[in-house]
Amino acid sequence: MRDAREDARAIFTRALEEVNPGRLLERRMSREGNQLRIRHDRGQFSLDLESFRHVLVLGMGKASGELAVSLETILGDRIDDGFVVTKAIGGNSCKRVRLAEASHPVPDFRSVEAGMEAMALAERARGWESAGEPTLVLVLISGGGSALLCLPAEGLSLEDKAGTTKLLLGSGARIGEMNAVRKHLSGIKGGRLAEAFFPSTLISLVLSDVMGDDLDTIASGPTVPDTSTWEEAAGILRRRGLWEAIPVRARKLMEKGLEGAKPDTPKPGSPVFEKARSFILGNNLLALKGAREEALGRGYACLVLSSRLEGEAREIARVFSAMAVDMERYGIPLARPACVLAGGETTVRLRGGGRGGRNQEMALAFLCALEDSKALGLDLIFLSAGTDGADGPTDAAGAFAHPSMVGRARGMGLEPGSFLADNDSYTFFETLGGLLKTGPTGTNVCDVQILLLP
Repeated sequence: MRDAREDARAIFTRALEEVNPGRLLERRMSREGNQLRIRHDRGQFSLDLESFRHVLVLGMGKASGELAVSLETILGDRIDDGFVVTKAIGGNSCKRVRLAEASHPVPDFRSVEAGMEAMALAERARGWESAGEPTLVLVLISGGGSALLCLPAEGLSLEDKAGTTKLLLGSGARIGEMNAVRKHLSGIKGGRLAEAFFPSTLISLVLSDVMGDDLDTIASGPTVPDTSTWEEAAGILRRRGLWEAIPVRARKLMEKGLEGAKPDTPKPGSPVFEKARSFILGNNLLALKGAREEALGRGYACLVLSSRLEGEAREIARVFSAMAVDMERYGIPLARPACVLAGGETTVRLRGGGRGGRNQEMALAFLCALEDSKALGLDLIFLSAGTDGADGPTDAAGAFAHPSMVGRARGMGLEPGSFLADNDSYTFFETLGGLLKTGPTGTNVCDVQILLLP
């Protein structure tokens, strides 16, 4: 007899293994003597290390610690110095790259200290270049970098940045919208890091947590041209009803930008990007491919729905609920035993004061949608979880949803719909034993949804 919950856990674990940052880098990068080669989707990129007097490493994001360990293994004592900021160092350690922790999703003082460390490295690189000593800078970028590496624009404080971030998080803004605003309140994002390191050679190695792998959105695009503008950033704040709510100094900076009194972020065609290249190491689709292999190996017919899910988590949940009903009644799009996989990054509009994250909210909304469809008798399991191991400001990666949980909850005097209305999915699933807790995974490629009908 199948244990659908354990199957879902195993499928999710395989997805994580497929996007292990260290293994991804080792597959993509190799060194033969002084030749450093990077394999990418369009072929191979090579660098002659003899052309550089110095090599620096800089990293930001939840996967940057794992990446730094592997990069140091490849380059060894060829690295002069390095600094990486991540959410959780875990068991990672390096000899030549300094590792630090900071806060996510809202920056803290450690995030600002990390930003200052990055600019100090940039100053060293410019000094070497001025002395005729060519410098190679390898930048390790992954999701979470926007908060972990923070340098408020001139005239702004950490509180201004953090306050604006909190408002955006609570508004249901998509990641591209959030980062368009954050780039314009930053002294380091939106291509400004590349500007600071110019004229050094800058190679960015990127683990994507953004649908479509938009380089100027991942970690707010510190090393690539920014396609957003002051007008776009201000428009996002107005559409989300936040223009008057953001800190006064942040709004005044925006107004100066709109008036042309503050320069915009570096744009495509800027000379600061002449010696900058970026390479994607992995993404959500790669994780889903691994999950699909595991599901097939366990005897499930499998459909990968999309790696680009976005929108309100509770609305996406209704789609999965509807699919489950059709699969049970009509065998469409798959007949049992069936697995539907998807990935992406949904949003939550805060309406209540509870605890949870977008994945837990989706799982709870899925149960409520099943009840609306009078389908609580179905034999299935639904798992929605973040590949970084953290769903919102909680210690859970996500949650398992089983139809029996609704009846069990009511037997305990709990009303699922009330928990959903209060955005309190964590408490609901903690009480029902439905939370998935992995701890920090060391990777980050958005979220994964798994619907199993055994």
